[in-house]
Order: sequence, then C-alpha cells, then structure tokens
Amino acid sequence: MSPSPAEPPPVQVGCDSGAPPETPPGLPVAAVAASPGKRPRAGSRTGGDLFSVLLPTYNERENLPLMVALLVKAFEETGEAFEIVIIDDASPDGTGAVARRLQALYPPNTITLALRPGKLGLGSSYTHGLRHATGNFIFILDADLSHHPKFIPAFVAAQRAGDHDIISGTRYAAGGGVAGWSLRRKLVSRVANYVAGVLLSPRVSDLTGSFRLYKRDVFEALMEVVVSRGYVFQMEVVVRAVKAGWSVGEVPITFVDRLYGESKLGGMEVVLYLEGLWMLFWA
Repeated sequence: MSPSPAEPPPVQVGCDSGAPPETPPGLPVAAVAASPGKRPRAGSRTGGDLFSVLLPTYNERENLPLMVALLVKAFEETGEAFEIVIIDDASPDGTGAVARRLQALYPPNTITLALRPGKLGLGSSYTHGLRHATGNFIFILDADLSHHPKFIPAFVAAQRAGDHDIISGTRYAAGGGVAGWSLRRKLVSRVANYVAGVLLSPRVSDLTGSFRLYKRDVFEALMEVVVSRGYVFQMEVVVRAVKAGWSVGEVPITFVDRLYGESKLGGMEVVLYLEGLWMLFWA
C-alpha cells in the first residue's frame, strides 16, 4: 500500500452539553435518533477500555447519519466508552460535509474526522484512521448499513469472555446469514469462502467479512504487513493473524444489502480476490 499524502490533523468540533442540539439544515432526522436525554460516554478513557470505530466512507451521505445514530445507541447499551473515526475519501456526493454536521451535532469526542483528498483504497483508509484513533480496541465495519451495530454488544462480550485478539462477524456460522442478496451473489460469496478455506485453512468461517473487533496492538501489527488492496484486504488480515498465532473468535451476524447508494463490489474486486488468494497460498 502506498502511503497517503499528508493530511491536516483531525478537527474536533463539539456541541454544548446542555440542551439537545438542533438538527443542522439538510441533515436527516435519523441523525438525532440516538441523542435523547442521556448522552453516550464518548471519547475519553480513564483506566477502562475505549473502543474506536473506524468508518471509511465514499458516497454514503444517506447512510452515514443513520449509521452514526445506531452506533451511538449500541454503545449506550454496552455502557462502554467509544469514539467514531470517519475516514472520507473526498466523496463527490458530499459525505464529508454531512460528517462535519454530525460532528457538530453530537457531544465532544464522539466523532473525529479523518478526511482524505481522494479515493486511496480501503486498506490505507484503516491505516489513516488508526493515526486519529485513541482507543485500545478497534472496530471496523461498513458504513452502508450492511453491518448493523446492534451486534456490537455481542462482539464486546465475546472478546471479554475469551480474551481474543480478534472477533470476526460471520455470516456462515449458526445464527448468521444474509438478507437482500440475489442467489448469484450468495453463491459467489459461498464459493469464494469455501475455496479460500480449502486452500488457506484459516480456521475461520467467514474470510471476506469486514465487521471485526481487534485489539489495537494486533491491528497495528497486521497493518504493517498486509499488502492487499480493496476487499481482499479483509481475507489477508485474518489469514495472517491466524498464521501469526493470534486468537480469532467469531460472532454470528446478519449481513443486509445496502439501503442507499450503489455497491462498490465490481469485476475488478473479483480479479483482486483471485490474485490475493494466490499470493496468500504461497505466503
């Protein structure tokens, strides 16, 4: 992965801790759904754990407000301290502007902006987000609502129960599944995971999933050695983690097809997947 150009430091814009904030003009009402009387415990760690959510975005202006609201609600239910790091790659649909409005809407330290000057790839977006994150645990998930934050408490509970280095959401274990997919897409995903499982023996049921929880030091170490671009990145991360001896637990999730916008998975991602599979087989 090529290093991204230098960017300005993250901007922290808060809101008064008194009366609930008003919704900025043009921001969907869903953005305030998780901001009732009680405030989320966000952004600062005083001896306990802090969960940093890395949220890469590209053309997600409709999905981002609801995703942020659901994240806040999920962490309110766990009682855990958290922060949301939004990494936007100069989305032409104005996602960055929506992110700025959300940052002003929520209490200080809830949202950090890590904006980039262009579309620089998924793997590098996580590296960039890490520079702006302060938590000792790192969540990654898709911003398009395919990954529902309601599963976050189960991730946290599973990590605590087994002290795992990684918790990976799985569509292919008991209790997991997908919704809104065509038969063709289900077949492609199943075959991709099956072939990778046979060739790489990763002992993980969902290699290509991108809803995961990492110990920060483990994620940082993996980011130093991962070379894949795009969606094959997720497969390489978990394969290298298993080979390095880190423990991986799984939590069943339901993957739901995006509500708004267009899928970014195209023919080139299939080619990159096959290239990545070949590279990891010989690694």
